[in-house]
Amino acid sequence: MQYQATYEPETLTRDQLDALEGLVVVEFGTNWCGHCQAAQSGIEQTIAALPQGRHIKVEDGPGRRLGRSFRVKLWPTLIVMKEGQELTRAVRPDKAALEALTAAVS
Repeated sequence: MQYQATYEPETLTRDQLDALEGLVVVEFGTNWCGHCQAAQSGIEQTIAALPQGRHIKVEDGPGRRLGRSFRVKLWPTLIVMKEGQELTRAVRPDKAALEALTAAVS
């Protein structure tokens, strides 16, 4: 899976995201968030280890509907979906959490 380096403003609705086929990792956070920046090295390695699919980084914040639809409260939050269904998630992941995320998908 190819790593996306920058959080982008919402471009998909929840319905559009749920309709995506295959494996999708949605990562919520912001480009200025210290927790998000600190986690990027591990997240990048995890994304590279996952099978084919899409990595989508979504800029989150107050009033952002997509993050609220997933009940995101802390950044970064990674949500792994397949065929529109959530498989697993990791919130402010450390190395162990990222390894568990990879294992859940494999």
